[in-house]
Amino acid sequence: MSVDVALDSEKMALYPFCRLTDTANVLIMPAVHSAAISTKLLQQIGGVSMMGPFLVGLEKSVQIVSLGAKMSEIYNAAVIAAL
Repeated sequence: MSVDVALDSEKMALYPFCRLTDTANVLIMPAVHSAAISTKLLQQIGGVSMMGPFLVGLEKSVQIVSLGAKMSEIYNAAVIAAL
């Protein structure tokens, strides 16, 4: 589902096969470059909290935070790692 539909309940209503009851609160991007662009846009426009990127399939947990990460972002990454 495209992001404009996932975040707009009126557009979502046009999809009768959609089982979501409300707008999306998680967005999954197909590649690193599109995720980087999207996260920067969402942070600037919406003031949202970002988590990730997550690397899955490894033997041990790996979290990545940016160089200028806030303490809350580091804490959230540590909590995810502990789970």
